[in-house]
Parts: sequence; C-alpha cells; structure tokens
Amino acid sequence: MKTFNIATIPADGIGPEVIEAGVAVLDALAARDGGYAFNFRTYDWGSDYYKAHCKMMPEDGLEQLKGHDAIFFGAVGAPDVPDHITLWGLRLPICQGFDQYANVRPTRILPGISPPLRDRGPGDLDWVIVRENSEGEYAGHGGRAHRGLPEEVATETAIFTRVGVARIMRHAFSLAQSRPRRMLTVVTKSNAQRHGMVMWDEIAAEVAAEFPDVTWDMMLVNAMTVRMTLNPASLDTIVATNLHADILSDLAGALAGSLGVAPTANIDPERRFPSMFEPIHGSAFDITGKGIANPVATFWTACQMLEHLGEVVPAQRLMKAVEDVCAAGILTPDVGGTATTREVTEAVIETIRGSNH
Repeated sequence: MKTFNIATIPADGIGPEVIEAGVAVLDALAARDGGYAFNFRTYDWGSDYYKAHCKMMPEDGLEQLKGHDAIFFGAVGAPDVPDHITLWGLRLPICQGFDQYANVRPTRILPGISPPLRDRGPGDLDWVIVRENSEGEYAGHGGRAHRGLPEEVATETAIFTRVGVARIMRHAFSLAQSRPRRMLTVVTKSNAQRHGMVMWDEIAAEVAAEFPDVTWDMMLVNAMTVRMTLNPASLDTIVATNLHADILSDLAGALAGSLGVAPTANIDPERRFPSMFEPIHGSAFDITGKGIANPVATFWTACQMLEHLGEVVPAQRLMKAVEDVCAAGILTPDVGGTATTREVTEAVIETIRGSNH
C-alpha cells in the first residue's frame, strides 16, 4: 500500500477548522478506495507560534517539511500581528524556499451555488488561473530610508527574470494544451510598465511558438476585469504575474460565488520539493470558531493534491462528491446555505462512502 506523508499546517483563524475537515475527507476517501493511505503530521506554526517565539516557524522549518510528499496549508493572518510578518514569515518562505513557482487556481461555478453574475450558472465559467509565484511584484526587493522624516522614501522593486517568465509561460501553455478548449490568455500591463512587462510579452510570444495547437491572446489587466465579468465564457486558461493573478483570482472566486470555494496549488513542477495546497479564503477571524467556515475550497485543493500525487481517480471521486453535496443544497452561509462546516464535511464523507464510481 502506498502511504503519502503529508505535512499539515493549519495556522490561523479558520485554518484549523478547514484543515481538520480536509483531513477527515481524505481519510474517508482512502478508507473507501484502499491501495493508499495518508500519514498526516501537523505543524503548529502560525501567529500563535509567533507570539510565543517571535517567529512564524522554526529556523529549520523548511528542512522539517522537505521530506514530505505534499503540504496541506490552512490560512495565515491574525488581527494582532502585522500582515507582512505573517505572510513573509510563513507562507512566502515555503513558496520561495521550495521554488513553488506555479500557483494554479481553478475556478468553476459549482452546482447549487448562485453566483453574482446575472443569468450564469455551472458551465458558464470554467477557468484556471496560473500565477507566477516566485518573483515579479512580490520578489521582496526594496527598502525604506529616512524613516519618519518628510523625505522618507520606500521602494518596492518588481523582479522579472527570463528564466522565471519563460518557465511560468511554458507551464501555462502546457496546461492550456491539456484542457479541451486549448486557449490561453496572457495578462499584461506593458502599456504602462515598459521594462519588465514588455519582456513578459516578448517571452510569451516566444513560448507560444512551441505550442502551435494553443490559441492565445493578450489582454491588459484592467481590461481583463471587465472581460471576466461581462464575457466569462471567452476565457479558459489565464496566466498573469504574481500581483495581477493574486487580484484576478480573488475576483474569479467572487464571480464563482464565494472565496470559500476557491482552491490553490503552489507547485514545483520539477518535483524537487514538496508542493503546497491551500484554500485562498484567508484566516477569516470574523467567523473563526463559529463552525460555519466553508470547507469546499479545502476539499477542492485536496483534489489538486491528489492529482499531483498521481491519484487522479480518487481526485475525481472527491470532486464529484463535493459537487453532489453542493447540488443537494448542503451549503454554508457564505454561499446562501445554512449548513455548518461539520454538516458539509459529513455529507461529503457519506457521499464518498456510497460512491460507485
């Protein structure tokens, strides 16, 4: 029997609630299928760890994680710890330290969920956003001088490298090639950002020549928000910079009904290091402990993790169970339902146990 060693980092806010749900569903799936199992090891890193140790994770945190097959991550952020500390202290060191340069965010309108887009439903919006996850606007280069003085200055330098842009373009074109429509939209802002983004455009065109069977176009990021809202069916696979994709994927989640159903995978495509899978909804301290956090994003990112581990059929079974539960109206309040986190989780587990496919 195959055993997958999974590091769980529940972290902050509703993170522990949704990761607990995700672990329960994955264990139920493995018990139903046989042939594989999960060995979960939990790491108590996050804002509470920071308050006790003045750091978000131990100095050897990456070394502790390195031997796992994947990382199952909850959410990071707390009202009493500055966001730049929580982000740069935990999530980004893992993403950058393990060179998880491809952030992959699928978006669909799930059955049973009413999105804010007028006259839209399942099938009208089916996207995958590929986010460059290692450099760009979140490279962390810059600084501040003359603090507190009238002449105080702060710089935030976006870094674009040929290798970084080429590899994310190649990953996005390859993903588009694997999808039925074979379409890719490259998001840019080269009209205003005339160095890094112009190089981004040039490399996109170079890589496109390697994928003649993929139809592609290019769109300015501001125009992209209009297209996503007014003509969602015209889009399929999307690639954008670290910042642009971060913003557009939140819009995508909202257009699909809720950030509570939006998953993400931080992938090292070369598989040198473990990849990390997480919901994108954040720590949501306003609902922490109320038992109403939506676990669907965590279940969906668990599907991504299963696919990455080579368990494609179990991933499909889990996604079908999630869709069936949503279609049955067993939904948390963020998507118009009255169910609790536990009720949604138990419904998905029961659906998995009764699955014949």
